Amino acid sequence: MRTSVDLTLEHPQTAVDALSDATGLPKQRIKDAMAKGACWWTQKRKQVRLRKAKRQVQPGTRLQLFYDDAILARTPPHATLLDDRGRYSVWFKPHGMLAQGSQWGDHCSLLRVAEVELARTCHLVHRLDADAAGLILIAHDGKAAAALSALFAGRDITKRYQARVTGIINTESQLIETEVDGKSARSHITTMAVDDQEQTSLLTVDIETGRKHQIRKHLASIGHAIIGDRLYGRPAPLPLQLLAYELAFECPLSRRRVQWQLPEPFNQLPIGQ
Repeated sequence: MRTSVDLTLEHPQTAVDALSDATGLPKQRIKDAMAKGACWWTQKRKQVRLRKAKRQVQPGTRLQLFYDDAILARTPPHATLLDDRGRYSVWFKPHGMLAQGSQWGDHCSLLRVAEVELARTCHLVHRLDADAAGLILIAHDGKAAAALSALFAGRDITKRYQARVTGIINTESQLIETEVDGKSARSHITTMAVDDQEQTSLLTVDIETGRKHQIRKHLASIGHAIIGDRLYGRPAPLPLQLLAYELAFECPLSRRRVQWQLPEPFNQLPIGQ
C-alpha cells in the first residue's frame, strides 16, 4: 500500500489520531510510520519529521504522512562506526544504504542509524551514492557541520576511491576532466591491478571536484564503466564496485591533520568474482 495525506487540523488532536482518522490506517501502523520518519509537520516555519505519535497538535497545524508499507518493511543494512571524534564521527556505509532518508522515511538511512546509535544530533556533511560503499563523515552540531561542509565545498579534502571496472586499462595519474552536467569536473585514475581472465581492472580514483555521479560518468566516458553500474554501464550480480576508502583533511576544529583509511574487511574490492 502506498498513499500520502496532507491535512491541516481543525481542532486539537494527537498526531496519531489525526492521521489514523484521515487515512483509515490502524494507529499502530501510523505509530510505526512516524517512528520511521514518514510523518512531517511544520515547526518554526520548517517542515520537519514528527516522530512522537502522542504529540498534541494544535488547530491550524499542517501534518503530512507519506506511507509506503514496502519501504517501511525494509531492514537497514549494517553500518559501522569507525571513529567517534565527539563533534563528528566517521562511518563505513555499506552498499545499498542511503546516506539520508526521503519523505517516505529514514529508518534505513545512515544518518538515522547514527542518530539512534549515538543518541546525538546528526548532520550530513557530504554524500556517497546509495549504490557505493565506504567512508562518510557525520557532524554532531551545527558549527561542526558548517566547518566540515566548507572543506568539501572548498575542495580542501583528499577523497580517494577504488573502482573495479570493465576492460583492461593500464594507466598512472590519468586525468579525466570531462564536464559533468555542464560543470567542470576533474578525476585522476591509476591502475592498481588487472585481471586478464575476467577482463577487469582495479583503479584508484582521486577527485578534485564532487559532481553527482562524477566517478561513474568519468569512467564510463573512457569506455571502462564500473562493474555493477546499472545507470552508466550494465547491471551485474555484484553491487556497484565503487568504494570510498580514504579521507584526509586539516581538521577545522582541532587544527590538526586527520586521515582515515578503511580497515579490513571493508578496505578492498575483490577482482575476479
